[in-house]
Amino acid sequence: MAKTLYVGNLPWSTTSEDLTDFFGQYGSVVSSRIITDRETGRSRGFGFVEVEDDEAERLAGELNGKDYNGRALTVNEARPRQM
Repeated sequence: MAKTLYVGNLPWSTTSEDLTDFFGQYGSVVSSRIITDRETGRSRGFGFVEVEDDEAERLAGELNGKDYNGRALTVNEARPRQM
């Protein structure tokens, strides 16, 4: 089973591969994706990383506030989208 982490305050140039590489240094990454603007295709500065269930809480605590390319990351467990 896997859990999804929200990752915010990312530099605009960050790719899904960058997220996978960064989070992969700390635990097992199942997948990652950067959210982009539908019209421009440009990054919206946040994304999601899917990690092993038993590592999610540790990774969120360890990486929240961690410096990534000069920016302090916001990392927490993703909540379901409100409709």
